[in-house]
Amino acid sequence: MATPESAALATQTQTQTHAQVEKHWYSVWAVPPEDVRARLKKLMDGLRAEFGGPQYEPHMTVVKAVSLRPDDALDKFRSACQGLKPYIATVDHVATGFCVYLQIHPTAEAVETSAHCKSHFGVKSSTPYMPHLSILYGDMTDEEMKKAQEKATILDESISSLSFQVSRLALYKTDPDDKTLKSWEKIAEYSLSPN
Repeated sequence: MATPESAALATQTQTQTHAQVEKHWYSVWAVPPEDVRARLKKLMDGLRAEFGGPQYEPHMTVVKAVSLRPDDALDKFRSACQGLKPYIATVDHVATGFCVYLQIHPTAEAVETSAHCKSHFGVKSSTPYMPHLSILYGDMTDEEMKKAQEKATILDESISSLSFQVSRLALYKTDPDDKTLKSWEKIAEYSLSPN
């Protein structure tokens, strides 16, 4: 026969298990304006046609994937966006490393936006924020990455001088184990106010 204490313990265990099941991975992205998004999609599609890799939305990661309950992630996102202002993102060059990406100049505004959002999400990092816009993910050799880097400047000759205003942030569900990226899903978007 169940005692009140064992029933309470069972309920508490179910609640804890339910909360653990509810957690997902969330990231905060800086979203380029529509005209820049279209230009980047064209570039990304051209690279993917030759080198393969998953399809995803153009973005600059502001906060890397963090595990949270959905309601908690949305509350933190809304709170983090309050008071943030639009800023200019300028491409320095096409680079390679963990992927092929556009290295964005680390202005004080870009770095401060990331630090502000990370503080709201409880994310601490020992490495400095490196704003970038990934244009090709995939399992590639160094040689293939180098070719993709060169191809990017052929597909869009002025990509290394691209500059645009970041006036929107988005909260995405981003499972780091999903290499297809098909599970990545936009949860919310926030327009930054210049005032």
